[in-house]
Amino acid sequence: MDKTERESKIELYGRGFDLLKAALAEVPQEAMKFKPEPKEWSAHEIIIHIADSETNAALRARKLIVEPGGMLMGYDQDQWASELNYHEHDLDDALEATRIARKTTYELLKRQPEEVFTHWIKHPEMEGQYTFDKWLDIYSRHIPGHIEQIRENVKKYTGTQVDR
Repeated sequence: MDKTERESKIELYGRGFDLLKAALAEVPQEAMKFKPEPKEWSAHEIIIHIADSETNAALRARKLIVEPGGMLMGYDQDQWASELNYHEHDLDDALEATRIARKTTYELLKRQPEEVFTHWIKHPEMEGQYTFDKWLDIYSRHIPGHIEQIRENVKKYTGTQVDR
């Protein structure tokens, strides 16, 4: 990834929380816990997942900066959602955790010299080297990808309400 592309992804990463808040403003409250299918996540569960994922991502970024060549902790996101009963978690707390993780990591990313983005680490769920550029590619798209998932949930929720 060249410097221009990296800077663009860092800026997208930095806008992630604001994009999420704007998208959530369009979700009817009664649709927040709607699950399109039993094994799919509701918008509420997606928000809690984002908080867990983003706090893990913030730690991963720091590990990539400080301890290249080390090992990351993996986690099973579906098991976390199920075992931690995401519907019982507070949305405002999850949003605040996401906001802080994104804000502090964005500021950290902007201060890193180019050579830091060549760092890599071992990821237990991926073959080969998990590079900082790969981390940036994944997490710059993480919230936008879930925004689309939330929008699809709302469309399905609206469709089920019309069909009744």
